[in-house]
Amino acid sequence: MKIAIGADHAGFAAKEEIKNVIKALGHQFIDVGTASDQSVDYPDYAVKVARAVVSGEADRGVLICGTGIGMSIAANKVPNIRAAVVTDEKTADLSRRHNDANVFCAGARITPVVKIAESLKVWLQTPFEGGRHLNRVNKIAALEKAP
Repeated sequence: MKIAIGADHAGFAAKEEIKNVIKALGHQFIDVGTASDQSVDYPDYAVKVARAVVSGEADRGVLICGTGIGMSIAANKVPNIRAAVVTDEKTADLSRRHNDANVFCAGARITPVVKIAESLKVWLQTPFEGGRHLNRVNKIAALEKAP
């Protein structure tokens, strides 16, 4: 699997560690930045990851900022993105099984990097259940077209 990964300044150090986790799990990654802990605007990186996923350049995305919230809000503005703030293994599992989340968002100021890594491992290996959840995910997609 190819993973697009991005972070703002608050998530930079965690992103660097999570890239090693992605490699250790046998996946490839595309690092869209940022390249330091200098202050940047998180929407710039959220949209890069989201567009990589939607275009098929990446299979899934990972975004890390201070809380994960800003990144998820920004990424979810891109049609066909389902970005979820993941705080633990349970939210990782359910965001995949029930919501078919294609972008994992985490908060480096909220969640220790070891917990982000554990949650990401679960998220990457958990399939979408489909079934009754597919209808709900399709309704989300329909909302993107609503006036």
